[in-house]
Amino acid sequence: MRVHICAMGRLRTGPEKDLIDDYLVRFDRTGRALGLGPARIIEVEDKKNGGMSAEAALLRRAVPEGALLCVLDERGRVETSPDFASRLGVWRDQGRSDLAFVIGGADGIEPALRKQADHALSFGKMVWPHMLVRVMLAEQLYRAASILAGGPYHRE
Repeated sequence: MRVHICAMGRLRTGPEKDLIDDYLVRFDRTGRALGLGPARIIEVEDKKNGGMSAEAALLRRAVPEGALLCVLDERGRVETSPDFASRLGVWRDQGRSDLAFVIGGADGIEPALRKQADHALSFGKMVWPHMLVRVMLAEQLYRAASILAGGPYHRE
């Protein structure tokens, strides 16, 4: 199952990008034998500052056709890492070939796009900077693959 992280904004070089790259390489290595990956980031920019609806249109175009859609949203479900790993395993086992995680802009995700999602995931009630959400998602993808592989990375 290919994983697409569709995000508003461009990430420049720096510590966040280094962390994301590292975790996605680890995810790809660990997930390959499990039918997970590769993972890639698709960045979109609203250069015309069209607001949430323009951002939603750009994000919709970034999502591969037929992909399972999971939005990152503060109103979404808060899950443990093992629960998230289990969810990834179920989606994979259902034969889904593409999974798209969508990270909105500063104002969040347009309500209509949120309603289209198959799942909404939250990293807690706090609001996180979008660049850190990418890091956290990349790390949780690697952790999920490690859990599904029975590896030592995650300890309960």
